[in-house]
Amino acid sequence: MNPWILLTAGPVAAATLALAVMRRCFVVVTVTGTSMAPALKPGDRVLVRRGARDMVRAGRIVVFGQPSDECLAGSDAAPAGGVLWMIKRVAAAGGEAVPDVARPAVGDVTVVPPGMLVVLGDNLGSTDSRTWGFLPAAAVLGVAVRRLKPPGGAPEI
Repeated sequence: MNPWILLTAGPVAAATLALAVMRRCFVVVTVTGTSMAPALKPGDRVLVRRGARDMVRAGRIVVFGQPSDECLAGSDAAPAGGVLWMIKRVAAAGGEAVPDVARPAVGDVTVVPPGMLVVLGDNLGSTDSRTWGFLPAAAVLGVAVRRLKPPGGAPEI
């Protein structure tokens, strides 16, 4: 067997394995709506760490599956089949006080129940916990860990 093949096969296999592991741990999400403006605008891309439940806390941006079809009635954002992924900021987690803006949607509850979250878009016109109430923490795909450069590599200003 050609020794050059042996010398390149190891690094190629290692790179392939590393890429597979990275894809299991991280996903790149492209923002399509304005619910997180001005922090995130349509077209912005964020690197999301999958399953980072230990990182979910107030102030962190999370990506999650839509809470229910009823919440999106009349929305043209839902794809034909499949899950609609949403991106919002955690306002409160289990055991923390329910923010005043979410109280109308959760009734007389003043403390977020264990395993639940209150998520809010930075844009006041966002559909979020102000509309549907608590979000099950189990619906969270992951936590945004950084904003990425725009496609084409042009630096952000």
